[in-house]
Amino acid sequence: MAGLIAAGLALALPLGGCISETYTHGYVLGQDALSQVPIGSSREQVLLALGTPSTTSTIGNEAFYYISQKTLRSVAFERPKVIDQRVIAVYFTKDGTVESIADYGLKDGKVFDFIAKKTHTGGADYGFIGQIFKGATQVGPSLNK
Repeated sequence: MAGLIAAGLALALPLGGCISETYTHGYVLGQDALSQVPIGSSREQVLLALGTPSTTSTIGNEAFYYISQKTLRSVAFERPKVIDQRVIAVYFTKDGTVESIADYGLKDGKVFDFIAKKTHTGGADYGFIGQIFKGATQVGPSLNK
C-alpha cells in the first residue's frame, strides 16, 4: 500500500506545477457599466457608475482612465504573460460633462478603440495610451535602453 501512495505522489508532484492560472488586475468593467454613462453625463455620475478611475489626465480637457490587465501563468514558476489589457477612457468637455468614451485594447498589435471600431492614431492622450500598452508588452523591467 505504501508503494502505491509513493508512486502516486511521484506522478502527482511533477504535474502540480502544470496548472495554468489567469489573473485579472485593475478595473473590471461590469456588463452594463458603460451604458450607465451616456454622453452628457456629469463627472459625478461617472464616478457613481464606474467608481474611482485608475488615473486621470488634465491634458486639454479632463479624462478618466480605467485600466485592467489579464495575465496568464502556464507553469507555477513562470513569469505571467499579458493576454489582454484594456483602457476605458472617459473624456470630458470643458464644462465637465462626458464628451466621448473609448475602450482601448490591442488588435493586430495596434491600439484599437473597440467602441468606435478604429485604430487610435492621434489625440492629446495618444502617447499616454501607447505607453500603457507598450509597457504591458515589454519583457523584463522597463528601463531606458
